[in-house]
Amino acid sequence: MGKQINVALIGNPNTGKTSVFNALTGLNQKVGNYPGITVEKKEGICKLPRGVKAHIIDLPGTYSLNASSLDENVVIELLLNKNDKDFPDVAVVVSDVEHLKRNLLLFTQIKDLEIPCILVINMSDRMAYKGITLDIPYLEKQLNTKIALVSTRKNNGISELKELITNFKELSTEPCMNASSIDETYFNNLRKAFPNQLLYKLWLVITQDVNFGKTDRKTIEYVTNFKTKTKADLKRLQQKETIKRYQFINDTLKEGQTIDLKSAKDLRIKLDRILTHKVWGYLIFGIILLTIFQAIYDWSSVPMDFIDESFASLSEWTKSILPQGAFTSLLAEGIIPGLGGIVIFIPQIAFLFLFISILEESGYMSRVVFLMDRIMRRFGLSGKSVVPLISGTACAIPAIMATRNIESWKERLITILVTPFTTCSARLPVYLIIIALVIPEGRILGLSYQALTLMLLYLIGFGAAVGSAWVLNKVLKIRSKTFFVVEMPNYKVPLIKNVALTVLEKTKAFVFGAGKIILAISIILWFLASYGPGNDFNNAEEIVTEQYASNNLSDEELQQKIASHKLEHSFIGITGRAIEPAIRPLGYDWKIGIAIVSSFAAREVFVGTLATIYSVGSDEEETIKNRMAGEVNPILGGPLFNFASGISLLLFYAFAMQCMSTLAIVKRETNSWKWPLYQLVVMSSFAYIVALIAFQILK
Repeated sequence: MGKQINVALIGNPNTGKTSVFNALTGLNQKVGNYPGITVEKKEGICKLPRGVKAHIIDLPGTYSLNASSLDENVVIELLLNKNDKDFPDVAVVVSDVEHLKRNLLLFTQIKDLEIPCILVINMSDRMAYKGITLDIPYLEKQLNTKIALVSTRKNNGISELKELITNFKELSTEPCMNASSIDETYFNNLRKAFPNQLLYKLWLVITQDVNFGKTDRKTIEYVTNFKTKTKADLKRLQQKETIKRYQFINDTLKEGQTIDLKSAKDLRIKLDRILTHKVWGYLIFGIILLTIFQAIYDWSSVPMDFIDESFASLSEWTKSILPQGAFTSLLAEGIIPGLGGIVIFIPQIAFLFLFISILEESGYMSRVVFLMDRIMRRFGLSGKSVVPLISGTACAIPAIMATRNIESWKERLITILVTPFTTCSARLPVYLIIIALVIPEGRILGLSYQALTLMLLYLIGFGAAVGSAWVLNKVLKIRSKTFFVVEMPNYKVPLIKNVALTVLEKTKAFVFGAGKIILAISIILWFLASYGPGNDFNNAEEIVTEQYASNNLSDEELQQKIASHKLEHSFIGITGRAIEPAIRPLGYDWKIGIAIVSSFAAREVFVGTLATIYSVGSDEEETIKNRMAGEVNPILGGPLFNFASGISLLLFYAFAMQCMSTLAIVKRETNSWKWPLYQLVVMSSFAYIVALIAFQILK
């Protein structure tokens, strides 16, 4: 069996599907998108017994094959299309031991597609705790499948699951019930019209408006003359089908599952009363946020200082070890400082993802969604809008994709438009370096001023998102009704492996995603800063030497003056001078202007850009932070990065639409350039006005 087999992981949300995926694949996984659509695709490789390899795809969570959103549609279309390269040889349906009845609805539907199926009953370690006992042989017989009892927390049952996947050819493909008995005449006619097609596939095509092969709903209606079945008739038949399946599931579990309620110990209700309380819930959430931001600062200071000094030393060492020339200059003054400007923030970004992952894994994030629904409703959003707004703290792009779960187009559009206000991890490097330069290091009630400033910026971003949502709700004349349903998963102690994989995957995506852009921009900026047109640049040494002939400057001071003169008359200096009049009222010089313009590619490029500009022509072993702190305002005198200009910059980045990737994804999700252009103009104008007011007041 040298062939690689395809395995589809399918299941309801919150059944621990991701934990099973991580247990099977470990680090051999990658995240992308399905071709042509912005739904996340997770896949990995698993080594099975006897040298077999499995390509495992973790499909989006779905409650049934009656799709209500695009990500659920992905599941159906893959299971219908045998020609798809990811079509599964075996489907692994993941269920949760505490919600087996609900999870089995999806399982019985997949069985009707006659795909080899394995039922994973996850979280088996909670059976004794919840007073649950299962008759596995009886359940296997009734469900016509093999069952793997798994606990990813205790790493039980994974090897048995791998063995079952390896022997998937021994699994029965027979359905476990006869769903067509809900209307035998209708289904018999369907069977006669399409004798070579699977009956349940035809039913899904009719009811779900999905295609497989050359068969679609219109073809079926034409061949069978089924137009007499109205949408209401089909809806009633779907309801009958669901009732029929639950009758079968109830009968099966009546014999195969025993629940001793007396032995079930449950703190969940008591915890929920506190964590979702209309007063204590918000207070606890606020304390958690404060703790997170304080920890981000306190825990990451040592590794950040080490990284900053290491890159400064590496730059100097490169200059000393390599011969002088353009390549050495590019390496020491362009690439190394540019990359150093992003690597320095790995500790803080990793800690941010660590805390977010723990909150999600523990089940607390669902409580936050429920809690925030009370506030969201007043601003024209639903509780489901909180998921994109919170996930926007990592990146606005997947956050905007996550709006596909929102049924109402108006609520979804508003959420898409306001999500970029949420402080994403790309803004974090800008915030952290500016806060370190302009906010003092004192503490109040044990909390540092810097951590409080960072939290305030997050709250300002969230406030701007909610405030602009309120305005859009009044302005947009779109009628739509919606309802809010959220499942409260059980509280769990976060799995260290899951948390570690999430942190690794998200940090790696941030570093490599930003790294490519920063590397390219660093090279371009180095070239623009190292070369220039005309005599002012080419004869810089003679001009500066003559200009300062009577000042008795040391060689080091003279070289600094020459480097500064060259930079001002380089291509980048000329460009910066051209845009300086527009940004001078905000307290910025031309170098900051260049950093702002280049950071439109990605916000985090701001720090890397300044690191590159300040490194060109410099022979000193200085960290990025020290170089920025030493910059002098050419007009007002004093430090360039002072309290007024620093707050102005922080507010500019809090509100500006500084990310072309986000604009591209908004265009894709709304299928129009109107909305991203609207975002760009409104957010950038608002950011400029707020930054201008802040600087003029504080200076």
